[in-house]
Amino acid sequence: MIIDAHVHLWDRQQGMVDHRPVVALTGGRSDFGGEIRQMMPPYMLDGRNTAEMLLANMDYAQVSGCVVTQEAIDGSQDAYLLDCKRQYGDRMKVCCLYQEKPLEDEWVRQFDGIKICGGRLSNPDLMQHEAVFAQADRLDKFISIDLAEGTLQTDAMQQLAERFPRLKIAIGHFGMVTVPGWEKQIELARNPQVFIETGGITWLFHQEYYPYPSAIKAIRRAIEICGIHKLMWGSDYPRTMTAITYLMSRDFIEKSAELTEAEKAKLLGENARDFYGFPQLEVPPRIRNMVE
Repeated sequence: MIIDAHVHLWDRQQGMVDHRPVVALTGGRSDFGGEIRQMMPPYMLDGRNTAEMLLANMDYAQVSGCVVTQEAIDGSQDAYLLDCKRQYGDRMKVCCLYQEKPLEDEWVRQFDGIKICGGRLSNPDLMQHEAVFAQADRLDKFISIDLAEGTLQTDAMQQLAERFPRLKIAIGHFGMVTVPGWEKQIELARNPQVFIETGGITWLFHQEYYPYPSAIKAIRRAIEICGIHKLMWGSDYPRTMTAITYLMSRDFIEKSAELTEAEKAKLLGENARDFYGFPQLEVPPRIRNMVE
């Protein structure tokens, strides 16, 4: 059973980057703060990144479940994700987006977790955002957080992990592995309730490209730091799919000779099942494709 711990969905992009709007265009492109960027694969024509397209990719890659996180550059997708949860909640866990203002308890209760874009906070001091960590702890929700690059927020994150020892925290982007200081982010997973997910790792090593040998080396280094039982696979769908296919985002792990079969099983699904509380999910059947 494979679980993707880091995907994105949106109905309509309405976010900001550097105080400039991010607006979806056509052909998978977006106006990214005044620059045209290929945000999605070009066949995603209307700017919508829907659950149905994601599930089709998951079925083809035999991925059973996923965790839908959010990104400030896309704008809040809370309402759309609640609709996705109503339709596909048996396969999806969804996060509401923290936007530096209090979230109503009744609103948060509808979601599985809260997403914090640590590197995009106007006030990067996580201790100034303690209230949202306390809220997640009180309501038994997990925190999904992409920390700022390097060690800017690691000390505060350690303090918060100690302050809320029951609060499940998933750190994304594999600690921004290509930036000096990334290992300090991985060390946070030495706290019992803190895990690391690989969402974005193929983006960070995009110049090397498939099969990403340096990404595998980084995973081995993380295993040395915190243990394989604290690591979860994430694809960062759909932005990373502008360079590779969805299947390739996990295939480089599955086919690596540098990881044992037991390590692959934990990384690709077992750890995420236990961390997020997924039930035993069905494994989509393998469909032979036309090139075989």
